[in-house]
Amino acid sequence: MVNKCIFIGRVGKDPEVRHTADGTAVASFSLAVSESWKGRDGNKQERTEWVNIVAWRKLAEVIGQYVKKGSLLYVEGKMQSREYDGNDGVKRKITEIVINDMKMLGGKTEGGSSRPASSQKPSSQDDDDFPHEPDEEDVPL
Repeated sequence: MVNKCIFIGRVGKDPEVRHTADGTAVASFSLAVSESWKGRDGNKQERTEWVNIVAWRKLAEVIGQYVKKGSLLYVEGKMQSREYDGNDGVKRKITEIVINDMKMLGGKTEGGSSRPASSQKPSSQDDDDFPHEPDEEDVPL
């Protein structure tokens, strides 16, 4: 059996980095991943899915330092589901991708050109550069 997920997408909002009681770093954020195709009428169609991402330890610390809203990322990990009690006391289930690898991909810079990911400093993108994240106030990230 294989449980492996790979996504390329844009970060919906600045990642949240927390620490467990024993000091282990954990980062969480959502990633917009899109697909596009031509419909039967010949017009471009697009669908965006929002993926909940979680990273632990050193990777979480790196994410907290360098990843910002709008960052274009390659992430790799495994799918995992868990249940939690919402603020209203209702039990909910959430599916997350627990990543073990992440690469920052090149993208637009202030001058409009691209630099390699290794030399690119992360920066927030204009809101129009990626889809907007849905409001999910009752889902802890």
